[in-house]
Amino acid sequence: MSDEIRQLTLGIPSGSLQASTLELFARAGYNIRVSSRSYSPSIDDESIKVVMFRAQEMSRYVEDGVVDVGLTGADWVLENGSDVEELAELVYSKTTCKPARWVLVVPAESKVTKPEELDGAIVATELVDCTRKYFEDKGIKVKVEFSWGATEVKARLVDAIVDITETGSSLAANNLRIIDTILVSTTRLIANKEAIKDDWKRTKMENITLLLRGALAGREKVGLKMNVPRSSLEAVVALLPAEKSPTVSALADDNFVAVEVVLEEKAERELIPQLKKAGASGIISYPLNKIIP
Repeated sequence: MSDEIRQLTLGIPSGSLQASTLELFARAGYNIRVSSRSYSPSIDDESIKVVMFRAQEMSRYVEDGVVDVGLTGADWVLENGSDVEELAELVYSKTTCKPARWVLVVPAESKVTKPEELDGAIVATELVDCTRKYFEDKGIKVKVEFSWGATEVKARLVDAIVDITETGSSLAANNLRIIDTILVSTTRLIANKEAIKDDWKRTKMENITLLLRGALAGREKVGLKMNVPRSSLEAVVALLPAEKSPTVSALADDNFVAVEVVLEEKAERELIPQLKKAGASGIISYPLNKIIP
C-alpha cells in the first residue's frame, strides 16, 4: 500500500473536551469539521481518518486498535487500566489551561470535614475504580456507586460524591464543599502499541504531537513588534521578557532598529505603555498559532 492512500485513525473526544480539542487542532493547522449527525468528522488531511468517542471510552478503543492515536484524560486511562503508549501530556481542559481535579465533595451543611469520617458511607461517582482505590489506600470502608452524569444533583441523596472540576465554581454554586482531591488529571495523547511500531504511522503521530505541543505553547502568548531608536534600545530590551532574547533587526533608517519578542499575553497590557515611554513606536501586537521550540 502506498503512503498516499494510507491513513492514521485519530480519536477526538466528544462531549466536554470536544470544542477545546477542535480549537487546539485548528491552531495546530488541522481543520476538523464535525457534523451533528456523524461521529466521523472530516479533516483537511487525507492521510488522517477522524472518529469521535467519549473521553471515558477512548483509551479502550486505542488499546484495542480501533483507534491508532487519540486524546483523553489521564484519569480515564487509569480508570480503564488501558495498556497504551503515552505520546504527550497536553495541559488543556474544557474551559481553561489548567488540570482537572476529581474531588471528594459533601453538601456544605454536612458535618463531614475529612475522608475518614465517611467510613461506612455511600459515595457516588463516575470514576468508580479510582475512587475505590483511593478509599482502600486510606483503609476507609465505603460503598462506591456508579453515577452516570449529573453527580452534583446526587450529593444530597448519598453521603458524598466524587466529581470532576476545573475551577470549583459549579460546586460552590450548588452549595457543595470539597474535602479532598482524589486525582489531578490532564489530557493525554495516547497511541496503540502496535500502531506505533509502524514507521509511517509513528512519523505521522510524531508530527501531530509536535504541532499540538506548539499550538499549546502559543495559546497564551503574543508577539510584539516595534521600532526603537538606537539610543533607547538598551532601555527597551531591559523591559522585555523574551523566550531567549529579543530579535533586533536593522532598518533603512540607521537611527532605528526593529525589535520583536514573544511574551505572555497577560503581560502585554502592562508592558506596552512602559515600552512606549521607553521610546518604542509603531508597536504591533499579534496572536500566535503555535511555538515550535
